Amino acid sequence: MSEINKIIAAYSERTPNPDRPEERVSFGTSGHRGCSLKGSFNHFHILAIAQAVVDWRKEQGITGPLFIGKDTHALSGPATDSVLEVLSANDVAMRLDSAGGYTPTPLVSHAILRHNARNTDELADGLVITPSHNPPEDGGIKYNGPDGGPAGTEATGWIENRANELLAAGMAGVRTSPRRMAVVEAGRHDYVSEYVQALGEVVDMPAIAASGLTLGVDPMGGSALAVWEAVAEEYGLPLEIVNRTIDPAFAFMPPDHDGKIRMDCSSTAAMAKLLTVKDKFDLAFANDPDADRHGIVDAAGLMNPNHYLAVCVDYLLKHREQWPSSLAIGKTLVSSSMIDRVVAANHRELYEVPVGFKWFVEGLHQGQLAFGGEESAGASFLTFDGKPWSSDKDGIILCLLAAEITAKTGKLPSEYYQALTEQHGAPHYQRKDFAAMAEQKQRLKALKPEDVPFTELAGDPVVGVFTEAPGNGAAIGGLKVTTENGWFAARPSGTEDLCKIYAESFVGQEHLEQIFEQAEGLL
Repeated sequence: MSEINKIIAAYSERTPNPDRPEERVSFGTSGHRGCSLKGSFNHFHILAIAQAVVDWRKEQGITGPLFIGKDTHALSGPATDSVLEVLSANDVAMRLDSAGGYTPTPLVSHAILRHNARNTDELADGLVITPSHNPPEDGGIKYNGPDGGPAGTEATGWIENRANELLAAGMAGVRTSPRRMAVVEAGRHDYVSEYVQALGEVVDMPAIAASGLTLGVDPMGGSALAVWEAVAEEYGLPLEIVNRTIDPAFAFMPPDHDGKIRMDCSSTAAMAKLLTVKDKFDLAFANDPDADRHGIVDAAGLMNPNHYLAVCVDYLLKHREQWPSSLAIGKTLVSSSMIDRVVAANHRELYEVPVGFKWFVEGLHQGQLAFGGEESAGASFLTFDGKPWSSDKDGIILCLLAAEITAKTGKLPSEYYQALTEQHGAPHYQRKDFAAMAEQKQRLKALKPEDVPFTELAGDPVVGVFTEAPGNGAAIGGLKVTTENGWFAARPSGTEDLCKIYAESFVGQEHLEQIFEQAEGLL
């Protein structure tokens, strides 16, 4: 039996033990993820989560359709079937892809927002079955509320607790319909056409088409393949899809830096194949399997995600004349301070939040944030007229924006970033991971500003010590220390026995190492 067959068989055959913490439902920043072979992503998990979502909808009075997305991971198909069985039995109106294909995360977010803008009495929400860029053996499921974005902690905490109650009760309280009946009853939605035909509302598609830029795209075996095919046809772009393979084993993928198969479009190792053909194109892009992340490649190679976010912010603030000056720019507190400098130079407000895209959802949904981006190559932004496009990460529009930038300015994204460094300085940024046990992680979480014993960091006066994000006052779950020339932030991993230290210097590599040395000494 192949490894993929074993993974699929274990999904239905293995019963999770709710007394074991590692086999319970656990919603992180991007929903519940796990592996069927380890008893952390199995049939009962998804039935319980789907029923918990149904119960949450009743609590919240959500009566509209539930939009369903899925990616190309092996477990996404069986998990979608499980979701349909529960939704059908509970008389929830479902919306699957009308072509029977895959549906990326941003298309689900876009569909929710479009529906709710027209139907305020029957609000819709969504489920996306995806572990994002995770290895082939993993599965994942996340809930997006009526605001279109990843649900906040109130919703995910409630759903997690309810799902675990159902597991502990031996699935009593979970209603299901036969799979065949559930599939027949599912409503259909043309996600791809609705999304692709509206792209001109958020990206200057005529400018891209008129530029003659040659474009290459690697969907990395993911759900964006049909979207890119439709984009090329709809707008007549000279766009070549360099890899059309859909393989749940992702056997075509080069291994990531640690030898694992991971569809991470921000990793030079995972992007090796696209990088070998980059010279065929003016610009090349990639998305992870659910297309919520972007990878941008030009003549200089793969862009650092932090660098590209700074380019996007500067360009958008200069080329979206209809955006009110009151709109803020969102960034996570471990993203590059180059963004801070770009925002200040454009006389705009910065909105700095903890790690996790969920912190941008309300601002994007309400049209208060023009842009929200995080260091791990995820971002979204408003339409030309300042309305929400997607309130979840949208790797597709971030790829197309790179083409717009080059079409309108004549600069490749890497050249645009070089110009920014000449204006604002050239930062050195790095993340280091360190082994940390549960007690150490808890102590890091409990640090207070007064626990920092120094007033200088790498020779510069400390100007800020934060355990809460400046933008929204939410707990960082760690600590950030800043100076005029650099900073570091430390936080425990939510999924591994690790502590993560992020640091940046606008002075140089040696100065960055001094920051790390001091940060490590504190921890």
